[in-house]
Amino acid sequence: MKPKYTDSSEQKTKGVKTLLGDPKKAIITLAIPMIIAMSVQTVYNFVDALWVSGFGSYIFSSEFIEGTGKVALAAIGFILPFYMMGIAISTGLGVGSSSAVSRRIGAKDKIGADSVAIHSIILTLIIGVIFTIFLFFSAEVIMGWIGAGESFDYAISYGKIIFAGSIVIFFLNIATALLRGEGDAKRAMYALIFGAVLNIILDPIFIYTLKLGIAGAAYATVLSMIITSIIMIYWLFFRKNTYVNFRFKNFRFKKDVLYDIFKVGLPASFQQLTISLTMIVINYIIINLAFAGDAGVAIYSTGWRVVTIAVLPLLGLATAVTSVTGAAFGAKEYEKLKTGFIYSVKFGLILEIIIAVSVFLLAPFITLIFTTGQGSQEIASDLEMFIKISCFFYPGAAFGIVASATFQGIGKGFNSLIASSLRTIILTPILASIFCCVLFIGLNGIWWGIVIANLLGSTIAFAWVRFIISRMQKQPDYLVE
Repeated sequence: MKPKYTDSSEQKTKGVKTLLGDPKKAIITLAIPMIIAMSVQTVYNFVDALWVSGFGSYIFSSEFIEGTGKVALAAIGFILPFYMMGIAISTGLGVGSSSAVSRRIGAKDKIGADSVAIHSIILTLIIGVIFTIFLFFSAEVIMGWIGAGESFDYAISYGKIIFAGSIVIFFLNIATALLRGEGDAKRAMYALIFGAVLNIILDPIFIYTLKLGIAGAAYATVLSMIITSIIMIYWLFFRKNTYVNFRFKNFRFKKDVLYDIFKVGLPASFQQLTISLTMIVINYIIINLAFAGDAGVAIYSTGWRVVTIAVLPLLGLATAVTSVTGAAFGAKEYEKLKTGFIYSVKFGLILEIIIAVSVFLLAPFITLIFTTGQGSQEIASDLEMFIKISCFFYPGAAFGIVASATFQGIGKGFNSLIASSLRTIILTPILASIFCCVLFIGLNGIWWGIVIANLLGSTIAFAWVRFIISRMQKQPDYLVE
């Protein structure tokens, strides 16, 4: 018989009650803080690219800073997929942990939730160390293999610093995921916002004042994450007012707990990795099929930052969906699960329609901001076109992202991986290549291929989740293992 959970503070009780209460209210309560946090964090990504593009030279001095401009943007474009791999693995493990914690809260298993938390921390740190060492010492080989070209030295300078700080990324992602899993979205929000704002402040100092160029951007990123990690360590291990408790004494890995984390975490990590792999493939298509070189990579990496900002409300929403649907599934309240799923899709759809229209109208202004640096003006028209074309899949992304988060919440990470892989590593490269080369549309064809692949994949994922929820309502033990 599983032990009942007990709450030892008002703050903890509030988080648990949110997860187990009205699903619509829970979605909003948990999603809004994460949307705000991710908004600030993604604005940082936007500002980071802005500083690296050379924009700061017009603000602080007329002097051009070595390590900024078009070539520096291309360098970040080559490093970005590998940086995102670290994000993918750690985020995936965080999703698995958050899902497992919320399902145990739904089942009123406090001891089980504690066990998931300590397993998650130790597991993530081990994997993070391995990832950090591998990328740091293989950076030159990797950049040579993918054809970094004239941006090779900048890519190495930026990448080695970022890779050295990967272990911190892993810790931050698992720590905030555990907070979300127990319904404490506000504190996760505070940590993410603090790190992003600190990064925004440090960027111009390191890039322009210290004249470190692209390396300065990397130093600012790693330093801000280290300081944020110190705050998280205090909250989790010293202040000890979280719902889950961490007991390192006599710790031993348990197969059932590892399985529960990995059955969602591994597919979620691979799901995130498919995005990174797709970016690498798209870079290859840009260089070798569209013959657009470093300029094409700069357009794609810069434009993709705009896409990331546009869909960030969905990413914040997804964190709430995983926790809320996980708690409802753990409690076997399938009508609440369905309500939370449908409500989330509608909420995300409305937000993304508004964002798509706004970004489309502001595309010329957004392009201007990114093309003020040395050599950046030549990519202006193509960058504006990328931004406008990408707007067409924003609303449809709500269906796919919420569907994937729901799969993760109910412990079906493999389903989420299949749906995501169909969209990213199958449909996107195929359609991008067809539109680029078979239909002879060139760079714009690649962008249209990305849009159509995302719309098709999202539609299929949404229909699949609807089918599974319907089966659960008719057969309550349908997904019981």
